[in-house]
Order: sequence, then structure tokens, then C-alpha cells
Amino acid sequence: MFEDFERRRIPVNGIEINAVLAGDEGAPPVLLLHGYPQCLVEWHKLAPLLARRFRVVATDLRGYGDSDKPPAADDDFSVYCKRQTADDQVKVMAALGHTAFHVVGHDRGARVAHRMALDTPGAVLSYTNIDVNASQAAFEAMDADLAYSWFHWNLMRQPAPIPETLIGNSAGLYLDFLLDTWTHVAGAITEEARSEYHRCFTDPACIRATCMDYRGITLDLEHDEADRGRKITAPMLVLWAGEMAKRPGWQTGKSMSLLETWGARAEQVEGKALPCGHFIPEEMPQEAAAEITAFIERVA
Repeated sequence: MFEDFERRRIPVNGIEINAVLAGDEGAPPVLLLHGYPQCLVEWHKLAPLLARRFRVVATDLRGYGDSDKPPAADDDFSVYCKRQTADDQVKVMAALGHTAFHVVGHDRGARVAHRMALDTPGAVLSYTNIDVNASQAAFEAMDADLAYSWFHWNLMRQPAPIPETLIGNSAGLYLDFLLDTWTHVAGAITEEARSEYHRCFTDPACIRATCMDYRGITLDLEHDEADRGRKITAPMLVLWAGEMAKRPGWQTGKSMSLLETWGARAEQVEGKALPCGHFIPEEMPQEAAAEITAFIERVA
């Protein structure tokens, strides 16, 4: 994977962020931000396709993959809140010479990109959101279906060391359950990718950091409340999973719509469902690359 990509470790905010880079250095820059329970490996099919037209940077978020996992007190949500993680990524791109760029976020990465678009609007040329509802909307409208599909979030918000212990005792089983039940296209997650996910995720430091990432919703919702009514100015594309029968209520519960949710939070939104599960970059990379490329070239 990533055979033609340059590998870098980039120091920002007292930690190092792991990254891979490819594409013409003069091409429009695109930052790829992965989700949970994965790492930058999730882009191994999609990133090479985008690198044909763009300067692609894919990173591991703080706490994930091979990026650093700074310690944090149980009640200090600032270390892994989306504002902090977004600031990491803006500084990574600045260190690479990109003060403005397009951002594509999946799952947790889309939440980081959402905060980035609000905190540093001048840096975000466009925002592609892959299969994520807005946190504030989801928690305010959560019903039984959404709580069922988001069981992991409600688990990981619990005080330490309960989620760390429960997940850590069967980390491989837990990871495979998420990968398998959030996927619709059989075989989409390759054995090589799955092996890397296991290597990274089963590290106790990663389990601890990712629980802190999810607990960070306490502070994230405070930041969202402060920005209630404020809209993202960057053009926005939403791509979402159209086949999530294994997880009824995924992202929207019974009452929400992703386009309506984001339409209330961004000035310009378009999007569509793709006939696959949550892991769109691995389940339908060609289709996702085509949608993202066309969107970026149109808004640029």
C-alpha cells in the first residue's frame, strides 16, 4: 500500500503526525482525514486515484495509527477535542506549504474537518464529508435506532477505565465486529488493510486515545453550541452510505436527513448516497474519487 507515496512525520503542537504524500506538488492540495476505528490506511484505494489530479496528503489523526498519542487526564477533554485535532491538521498542511486546501473527511475525520471549516475558514477551500451526521444534531435528536447503531459512542463516553478495559480485553473481536457490520460490499476491506488496522488499534495507547477522542464530545458540543447558527462558508459535498441494513438508524435515526442537517449548517451543500456501507473509500473508491474530483474541480 502507498508504494508511490512519500512518508513523513511532521511535528506540530508538541507531537508528531504521521503522513503519506503523493501527486504533483503544483496541483491543488487535498487533505484526507480518516475515521474510527481506522487510520490513514483507509485511503489506500482512493488516495492514488485522487493523486492523479491533486497533491494528496493523508494523515493519521492524533491518537490513531502511527501518530503520537499524547497523555490526557480523564477529565481533560481539550487534548482530543476536535478543535485541537483540527489545529494539528491545519498546521501539518502549513508545514507542507499549503495555507489553503480542500479537505475530505470520513467518520471522525469529517468531524475534525467540520470544526476546521468553522475555526479556520480561510484554510478550507472545500469540505467533503463522507458518511457523518453533525454531532450536535445527532445528539439532540437521538432516538433508539441511532443509539443502537452508535452503541460504541455511548460506550466510549463512559468514565475511564470502563470502556478501555472492556474494549481492550477483546480488542481484535471488537474491531472485526465494527469492520464487518459497517461494511456492505463483501471483501472491500483487504486482508492487508485489516492487518494494519489490527496492528494499530489493538495498541492499548490507541484504545485509550480513541476513548478520549469520543469523550471529547463533551467539549465538542460546547464549541458547537457557541457556533450555533453559524454556517460553514466553504462549498460542501456529502457522500453517505446507502446500504446500512446491518446498522438500522445509522447516522440519522428515524427522523433526520444528512442533507437537511448539513444544509442548516453550511451555505452550499450537495450530495448523494452511494450503494455501499460506511467504509466508502474502500467499498466504492472509483465512484467516490469521481464524485470528489468533479466536486473540487467545479467549486475551484
